[in-house]
Amino acid sequence: MSQTHSTDSTDGTANETPDAKLRASDLELRYANVGEPVVDCDTLVIPEGEITALVGPNGSGKSTLLRGLARHLAPAGGDIVLDGRDIADLGDKEFARELGLLSQENNAPGGLTVEDLVHHGRYPHKGFFDGRTTEDEEAVERAIELTGITHLRDEDLGNLSGGQKQLVWIAMTLAQQTDTILLDEPTTYLDLHHQLRVMDVIHELNEERGATVCVVLHDLQQAARFADYLVALRDGQVYDWGPPEDVVTEELLADVFGVDAAVDFDDGDPRILPRRALDR
Repeated sequence: MSQTHSTDSTDGTANETPDAKLRASDLELRYANVGEPVVDCDTLVIPEGEITALVGPNGSGKSTLLRGLARHLAPAGGDIVLDGRDIADLGDKEFARELGLLSQENNAPGGLTVEDLVHHGRYPHKGFFDGRTTEDEEAVERAIELTGITHLRDEDLGNLSGGQKQLVWIAMTLAQQTDTILLDEPTTYLDLHHQLRVMDVIHELNEERGATVCVVLHDLQQAARFADYLVALRDGQVYDWGPPEDVVTEELLADVFGVDAAVDFDDGDPRILPRRALDR
């Protein structure tokens, strides 16, 4: 594989690796009907208490990798460790209390209100016959408040726009109250207002609760602006890993995305100016 980001300091020493919340080693993920592995990753680190964005072109393995980290796809090889424990050794509810996932596509039964759906995020903390507790109500209230959907709490889900629904699904994930949250393309198909609202919620969650967030994003400039670390994937392998200013380069745009572009960081904000598509 090609993992280019290993040493990059002026004195030639290796960059200090932050504490890992999630770590994958020798990871191989594949689907039953696909011969070659979709993801083949020597090492992956999701730093604790930071926002990490998975970036790369379509088909690079971003969503598959997230599914593996969330235990929705069992590894064909290697292991995934959460807080020092192999995720395969955790019970279903125990794992759900530690890690929450927002998938790309979500469907809810008809007739549910916003508040009803957000309460579904409390399932890892409850027994089969348990009613709603004060702790449940407080967690749901905080999730609704954080995502800015208080005015929608009594609305039927079927009456909401796509952007509003996405915020409700995020609220449900937040109500799980996990220390680690995985989000698969949460801003796709949203208008700019709702894209920024979603990213603000992710940032506030990280700042207020110290949550570890791993998010798949298509917009490289958005990822570089909001994330503390980037993982750039190409053909199911980690091409580069590190802070945005180290990862987002003209070489990356060419090698990974097939784009000739100028890259500049102004006071930490990235500016990417595409010139032309490159032949692959």
